[in-house]
Amino acid sequence: MAAPNKILKEALALKPAEKAELIDKLLSSLDKSDAEIDELWAKEAESRIDAYERGEIKAVALETVLSKYK
Repeated sequence: MAAPNKILKEALALKPAEKAELIDKLLSSLDKSDAEIDELWAKEAESRIDAYERGEIKAVALETVLSKYK
């Protein structure tokens, strides 16, 4: 745990603008998407749309779905 604490100590010594830039870069690094997963979700979405258009599945109102979890 020494490395994260050292990095934090150094980060806290930065100027506000430098901290903001560091935060932005750290957050961006967490948002990287996996191309393979994105592709699979896109195919799944297309499959569901096609099934809906063929009448194989029906849409459910958002309120109906949410009411199940209240």
